[in-house]
Amino acid sequence: MMIDTPCTGTLNHLSLPTKDPAATARFFQQHFGCEIVAAGEHILLKRDGFDIVLDRIDDAPGWPVNFHFGFEMASLREVQALHRAFREAGVHMETEVFNNSRGSRFFCRTPEGVMIEVNTREDKQESWQHLF
Repeated sequence: MMIDTPCTGTLNHLSLPTKDPAATARFFQQHFGCEIVAAGEHILLKRDGFDIVLDRIDDAPGWPVNFHFGFEMASLREVQALHRAFREAGVHMETEVFNNSRGSRFFCRTPEGVMIEVNTREDKQESWQHLF
């Protein structure tokens, strides 16, 4: 069913439940350049006008295996360099860098298992040009 007034707001945050907000915050700070702006039982991270809220919980969340969110890089070279840096830092890597029709990407996981995609659309196939 279509609603008469679609949301015209912007996406402003992602809230992640975590048993260890401090470790998760350090991961995002170290590997994605997030700024920790508030810390305590809940931690607020900021990056490029987007917030990541880390909510402390007692039980580990049960993430669906393919649940993920993505960071987009400007170039394939940046994706490849980040993949190497993550591997050297001991980040849990799910894939090597690969290309599908939408561009090149890799998948890794936070310390508590949330999957993250790092991609570029620099080398997307022509059939996707009009969409991105």
